[in-house]
Amino acid sequence: MTFEHQHTHVHRQVAHGTSAPTLADPAGATVEFLTLPEDSGDSFTIMRGVLAPGAVVPLHSHDECEAFFILKGSQNVLTQGADGLEWSEFHAGDYVNVPPGTLHAHRNTGDEPAVDLIVTTPRMARFFQEISTPPGDGPEPPTPEDLARLAAAATRYGWRLGTPEENQALGIELPKF
Repeated sequence: MTFEHQHTHVHRQVAHGTSAPTLADPAGATVEFLTLPEDSGDSFTIMRGVLAPGAVVPLHSHDECEAFFILKGSQNVLTQGADGLEWSEFHAGDYVNVPPGTLHAHRNTGDEPAVDLIVTTPRMARFFQEISTPPGDGPEPPTPEDLARLAAAATRYGWRLGTPEENQALGIELPKF
């Protein structure tokens, strides 16, 4: 029997940031790839996500499962409840599991960054790699090019993006160009 030896990756104090590769997505969140999609085989990818104060990830759904463990701060997450979509506040120590195909959104209404440990598929991590850019000095509004890249990737990956009207009905204002 032959065993392939792989290097063990260790990231300490993940809630405070790591030296892992980091990208910024058009919604104003940053993700650090604690496990790169190419290193995870067919299993799962782990990312550290940071949602800056005031940042919003608009309404969307995808075929991949996605789980969040809130490490630091708090955020509102729109999830499917018994009576339809509803906003709930989550804090450090809370866990949110978003089943495949479920509409959801996130927003940070607090004064501190919200930090999550995100467990998902390598396919979703590749989506983030495609839509994201190296982080700047702070959150910046998405450009028309950022939004076009997001829409094209969403189509390729089979994501459903909420319309401006759907987002507005949920209290989410999308940038206007």
